[in-house]
Amino acid sequence: MVSFDKPGYGESDPDPIRTPKSLALDIEELADQLSLGSKFYVIGKSMGGQAAWGCLKYTPHRLAGVTLVAPVVNYYWRNLPLNISTEGFNLQQKRDQWAVRVAHYAPWLIYWWNTQNWFPGSSVVNRDGGVLSQPDKDIILKLGSSRKPHLAEVRQQGIHESINRDMIVGFGNWEFDPLELENPFLNREGSVHLWQGDEDMLVPVTLQRYIADKLPWLHYHEVAGGGHFFPLAKGVVDEIVKTALNH
Repeated sequence: MVSFDKPGYGESDPDPIRTPKSLALDIEELADQLSLGSKFYVIGKSMGGQAAWGCLKYTPHRLAGVTLVAPVVNYYWRNLPLNISTEGFNLQQKRDQWAVRVAHYAPWLIYWWNTQNWFPGSSVVNRDGGVLSQPDKDIILKLGSSRKPHLAEVRQQGIHESINRDMIVGFGNWEFDPLELENPFLNREGSVHLWQGDEDMLVPVTLQRYIADKLPWLHYHEVAGGGHFFPLAKGVVDEIVKTALNH
């Protein structure tokens, strides 16, 4: 298994014109540089959904399978009905609703928005654990200090080309709509999976249910009592990987 830092994270160079397409092409090039073969599996979690959806759109011929884990949904996808997107949007805290609006309508303001002190910016950027569900709080408490050594390394280049850029890309105007994607595995030579916790306070489960309904070829796995960090619970990653490999 290979994990890599997206542009602007860790030691990866920033990419101020990053898109879901460029992420997909980055993955394809990385796979070729590492000689991973003509086909490979992709797993994208949370904001990593940008890359996973991008691979399904732009490099389906390279995929052995794709798994999306609590992927962030763009409220502005054109085929997401207004009532569905509004329902999910209204489940977010007001501070996060405003941060999403700024990322979409005024991305040049997002750095200022998330660093000024007049009113609260994005809860994720500011690491406000108060917005998390109880299952997520329990997992973080259990992990304890084991996470801390990595935090500074992840954002060593600052927040703008990392998490702010994720917001700009994630909630911007995409070149395609995932709800229009067709099954890339018509001959059943691979499969696509989407995992989602039903107590995720960062990515509303109602949005994923709609996506799963509109993309019947996608295998949907809803985790009862799971928050956004449910993959960090013991044994869950093994189950996700085995499910992807066994289909």
